[in-house]
Amino acid sequence: MTMKQLWDQLGLQNPEQFWIVEVFTVVFVTLLASFLLGRLFNRLACKFTRTRNVWDDILLLALRRPAILMVWALGVSWAARTIDQRTETTLLAIIEPARDVSVILLLAWFLLRLIRGVESGLVDPARVSKPMDETTAQAISKLLRASVIITSVLVVLQSMGFSISGVLAFGGIGGIAVGFAAKDLLANFFGGLMVYLDRPFVVGDWIRSPDQEIEGTVEYIGWRQTRIRTFDKRPLYVPNATFASISVENPSRMTHRRIYETLGVRYEDAAAVQGIIDEVRAMLQQHPAIDTRQTLIVNLNAFGASSLDFFIYSFTKTTNWIEFHAIKQDVMLKIMQIIANRGAEIAYPTQTLHLADAAQLSRA
Repeated sequence: MTMKQLWDQLGLQNPEQFWIVEVFTVVFVTLLASFLLGRLFNRLACKFTRTRNVWDDILLLALRRPAILMVWALGVSWAARTIDQRTETTLLAIIEPARDVSVILLLAWFLLRLIRGVESGLVDPARVSKPMDETTAQAISKLLRASVIITSVLVVLQSMGFSISGVLAFGGIGGIAVGFAAKDLLANFFGGLMVYLDRPFVVGDWIRSPDQEIEGTVEYIGWRQTRIRTFDKRPLYVPNATFASISVENPSRMTHRRIYETLGVRYEDAAAVQGIIDEVRAMLQQHPAIDTRQTLIVNLNAFGASSLDFFIYSFTKTTNWIEFHAIKQDVMLKIMQIIANRGAEIAYPTQTLHLADAAQLSRA
């Protein structure tokens, strides 16, 4: 088959129909550009993985998919414009706004991916030597993403022919109505903002509230609610507005853990009490896990119903809950040994029954 016959079968006898070849060429060039761009990204990814800099990897990962889609958006709009010019259709009135909106959305998508990647990089100890606090990174990331989204929406509306001033004016009036209708949502939003600014707790802290049954580890702080993982591994979702009206205790920020126990010895061992107290105090002062710079008290405290009670009051150097209990156990065992070495015994509840003698019983 000759080229002329092939041309005739395609219906291209008229030179004016060569626009089909132009459209085919545009689509082919777009496909080729997308393929080459993908290969370029692959080579850059292999090169960047061999460097210590993590930001080039984050930038490449954020740019990869939006850039390829950008090539297709421009290529398709170019092809559609060629069809419109040759066939005198009305595609151009739709294609150009669609192209502009696609470019804006793809740029916004790239920025959102970049912000998310930078956020994950700043809090990852494996990527940076001094990781940023996760709560701060999340707050900054959310503000930047909100700014990108709002700006993108306004630019899209402007490109579609809407008046930005009118939109802003309508938004101001509508915002008042929305504020009354969604006051709880706004209260949670500002509650989350106060948590971000005041920082009474951050992600990973163990918190509890004496006002309500809230206790667990903070997993996520959102704009509307905070997710807390309780100690029985159940998720607890607390609206952020709640934190504006309750007291929050943050045990994660304690500097020491306290050992405060009361022990009792028998009244029969009253002569050994002073020696026991002195030896227990010396043991605590020499214990490597007890911080002697803090308050340390060992004193006789009360005459109990069946025991002479003395108490110990001291602080450990560690704040780790598991280590604290191991230290407390060691201290309690040593106190038991001290009492035993002094020939005394730890008291337990007893009652003494006094009976009348035989002479009194006979007269009765």
